[in-house]
Amino acid sequence: MESMDDYIALVGLVLALKKKRRSKNKRKPRVWCKDWLRKRNQFSHVNLLDELKFAPKDWHNFLRMDEETYSELLALVTPLIIKEDTKMRAAIPPHEKFTTCLRFLATGRSYADLKYSALISPQALSYMVPETCKAIYKVLSKEYMKVRRKK
Repeated sequence: MESMDDYIALVGLVLALKKKRRSKNKRKPRVWCKDWLRKRNQFSHVNLLDELKFAPKDWHNFLRMDEETYSELLALVTPLIIKEDTKMRAAIPPHEKFTTCLRFLATGRSYADLKYSALISPQALSYMVPETCKAIYKVLSKEYMKVRRKK
């Protein structure tokens, strides 16, 4: 009887070890986006703009332009930077892209640093900021930026 108990205990131990090994080999589910980045609607610097509307000097200090200029420029670049939502995720709204780009240009901060105030991943910032800068250049270049032409 003792050998049967030993046999059952040994089989149980082997099964437990196999299960443990399988669980170690199992991949952990990939996180698409960090939890704190998902709270962009709540905590990003874009929400600060609602408060800064009541303090024009602070608005100007924050974005280096007045609210009227901001609105006009945003209206011009929006068609060039707007994206559609997908089944996987909601697109970053044009005003957030534009504001984040302006903060990047105004402060000179790195993408790794800017991600904390914008709550946008550095990978998305590295695509979004140049895209928005190109859109700003495109809408302003004809009227405001003289480019030398070859004769």
